[in-house]
Formats: sequence, structure tokens, C-alpha cells
Amino acid sequence: MSRIGKQPIAVPSGVTVNAQNGVFSVKGPKGELTVPYNNELTIRQDGDQLLVERPSDNQKHRALHGLTRTLVANAVKGVSDGFTINLELRGVGYRAKLTGKALELAIGYSHPVVIEPPAGVTFAVPEPTKIDVSGIDKQLVGQVAANVREVRKPDAYHGKGVRFVGQQIALKAGKAGATGGKGKK
Repeated sequence: MSRIGKQPIAVPSGVTVNAQNGVFSVKGPKGELTVPYNNELTIRQDGDQLLVERPSDNQKHRALHGLTRTLVANAVKGVSDGFTINLELRGVGYRAKLTGKALELAIGYSHPVVIEPPAGVTFAVPEPTKIDVSGIDKQLVGQVAANVREVRKPDAYHGKGVRFVGQQIALKAGKAGATGGKGKK
């Protein structure tokens, strides 16, 4: 039995779920999501819990069991609590600001980089060097955060760029010969 797949999913109050014809839909205080899943699996509600069950122990069903449970759990958590990914800017003069709903980054290029958020994702800039990417769809929030980071990845020598909060960058050593020693004779 899949360790992840057999765990029940708690459904908070105020969240309604419906699973039929291979589509799981969930509605909560933050919005509504739909998750497609394989028809061979069953999602049933038992009181205030959801259970994902598989018909057999063959490899395909075992593989889909944990995946489906995780996708359903992420949808339930998204419509009730939402997801937020925090980014930070490191570098002299690197800063971010909101222009309407769009994120405007000044990160060492000759022009500011403007990123428009897709539907369902919002940007927040609590400080000029901090960016919060929020939404109800975990996959979409993660992809948008990765796209923002892709604009200026952390530099391997100085660590400058856009990084996830708490991310450790392994810095490379600079030139070893530039120590000011005597030249060859």
C-alpha cells in the first residue's frame, strides 16, 4: 500500500468537494479548483475526510495512487489556505516594486523587467528586496516563482540575483593567481 496514498485528506469546514467522471472539483473561501485524475481510482468522502483508493496493486495503480492523493490534497489546501513562495533579491541596486498588478524588477539590466502575473496569482512586495508570489494553485505559484527567479539566477561567484528565501548558494572561488605575489623570473 502506498504510504502517501493511504493517508486521509482532512476537509476543512467551508470547503465542498465533488469527484466524478475523472474530475475532482473543490470550492472553498479562496476560490475553486479542478484536478483531473484517472477514472480507475476512486475518491470518496468519509465524513470530513477524503480517501483515495486504488482497484489493484499493479504498478500503474500504485504509481497513480500517491500522485492523485497529493494533487487532491494540494487542491484542498489551496482553496482553504492558499500557497505563498517568498523570493529575495541580492545585489547592489537590485529592487522590486509593484506597478498595478505587475512586478517591476530593477536587477542590473539596462531596463526594468516587468512581469505580468497570470490569472490566479498575485505578487506582493513587502520590502524592496522581498517578493511574495501567492495563489491557490500550487503548481502555478511554483512555476511563476521559478519564472521570476529565471530573470536573474543567483551568480555562482558573488551570489547576486533572485533566490528563494533560505536558499543556500554554493559560491565558487575566484581566481587563485590574483594574490599579488611576485611574477616569474
